[in-house]
Amino acid sequence: MSEILLETKHLTKEFPTDRKGQVVHAVNDVTLRIYKGETLALVGESGCGKSTLGRTLIRMLPATGGQIFFKGQEITSLSEKEFRAIRPKMQMVFQDPYASLDPRMSVRDIIAEPLNTYKVCNSKKETTLRVAELMQSVGVPVEFINRYPHQFSGGQRQRIGIARAIALHPELIVCDEPVSALDVSVQSQVLNLLKDLQQEFQLTYLFIGHDLSVINFIADRVCVMFLGCVCEISRKEEIYEKPLHPYTSFLLDAIPQADPHLRNKERRLLSGEIPSPVDLPSGCCFHTRCPYASEICKKERPALKDYGGRLCACHACQP
Repeated sequence: MSEILLETKHLTKEFPTDRKGQVVHAVNDVTLRIYKGETLALVGESGCGKSTLGRTLIRMLPATGGQIFFKGQEITSLSEKEFRAIRPKMQMVFQDPYASLDPRMSVRDIIAEPLNTYKVCNSKKETTLRVAELMQSVGVPVEFINRYPHQFSGGQRQRIGIARAIALHPELIVCDEPVSALDVSVQSQVLNLLKDLQQEFQLTYLFIGHDLSVINFIADRVCVMFLGCVCEISRKEEIYEKPLHPYTSFLLDAIPQADPHLRNKERRLLSGEIPSPVDLPSGCCFHTRCPYASEICKKERPALKDYGGRLCACHACQP
């Protein structure tokens, strides 16, 4: 993984509130790289900024500050007209398959929408043939091409959403918790489909999730976020075997255990409330909940440092 597909430098995203001069710090000074062909997973508690970061990376949301580079080209300053040529290369699979598909459109029209927008096909017949190919690729029977979303199960709807996402031959797909709304029995089928499509079409994924068992199956590298900040970025095996950041350790301890003997084992739990993203604490954003916090943690924000290929933002980091 030497070719950088997408890179951010000090990326921030803020949302204004009802109170004048007050903002929500959703993404706070994020610097990361996504390499071509890999699956980088974003994990963290609800509200930590995972989905906001994913949407900002592909310009579904405008960045407040910082830079985004796609294949070496800076895209944050591009106009909508200039960005139009890049948009097909960056697509998204949404979390809720029940809300992401227009109930008034047939499956054919849903999948054909990006093809029509970018005038990929020369005729209606060619478009229909392309839609049929995409349906076959994701395992939806072609004879259902004229059905509507309400006639499908959640798993089938998500497959339709995936077909729409790959219609324009993208290079990067942001998967925003694509299996969290599905039954457990269906989740594995969709995850295996994503892996198969990645190999077939040489796709790169930014996979947003909170289920660390799913992340362990799908990811190559893992980026851990807390309160809009990046805590740690490491290869999956390194994260699960020896996490560097205290917050990562607590996340791993929270994974439910199937073994009843391990279930009774005393586990470490985080104490305290998550700080408000409107009023971020000084220093390290995690210090109010960290049992290892020292005075420097309260005063100085730790930089994301390289520890032999692993990145960690912690004053007490010991590889």
